[in-house]
Amino acid sequence: MGNTMNINLKVWRQQNENAVGQFEDHKVQASPDMSFLEMFDVLNEQIIENGAEPIAFDHDCREGICGMCSMVINGRPHGPKGGVTTCQLHMRSFKDGDTIVVEPWRSNAFPVVKDLSVNRSAFDRIISAGGYVSVNTGNAVDANSVLIPKEVADTAFQAAMCIGCGACVSACKNASAMLFVGAKVTQLSMLPQGQPERQSRVVAMVDQMDAEGFGACTNTGACAAECPKEIPMSVIATLNREYYKAKLNGK
Repeated sequence: MGNTMNINLKVWRQQNENAVGQFEDHKVQASPDMSFLEMFDVLNEQIIENGAEPIAFDHDCREGICGMCSMVINGRPHGPKGGVTTCQLHMRSFKDGDTIVVEPWRSNAFPVVKDLSVNRSAFDRIISAGGYVSVNTGNAVDANSVLIPKEVADTAFQAAMCIGCGACVSACKNASAMLFVGAKVTQLSMLPQGQPERQSRVVAMVDQMDAEGFGACTNTGACAAECPKEIPMSVIATLNREYYKAKLNGK
């Protein structure tokens, strides 16, 4: 078939968090129009037909929304294209005969569950610590009753685009979660609904981030460079500013 690519894969296999992992070689034929995850579906069907155990990997929406598709592809989280998740990456981004190395997110805070699947519940605990607003229940307030300047709304919306995939942690040499936490703090600190808990929120989230074992930020910019939603590093500056203000006020 003229429109078929022959791909060589080196895939990380690891039975569980405490097991010793290793790379496993596979060959697969794929269409250039397949997504990277569809190629993995074909590979797993091939593995199952041969009586072996399929490769575990995370996926859900396959539309670039949920952030589940966590693969490091040839050394880059979500692969060689900027501004896309793994599920949005297509095989036409590679060439016939290419060798592709696929690994999980690498971070002590993201322990391996199996193969390419990692446990990212540390992010959930950071959100539980303060990444929310407390509001009265009942009918929704009319949108026009809370006036928000467009510049503020745009900045908050940009930060809110973070899907919590963890690519920033995987890309960072320190496994820092500052871009993720910065995005959540920026989003809520900019909006009127986030003001009552503004200072207690940032302290609680940073404390939980540190407790989870994420590293410090040394401003290399790898996080923003690999973020599929292109969250800017300015959210880290906002996070630092919000944290220092809160500590100065005794929070």
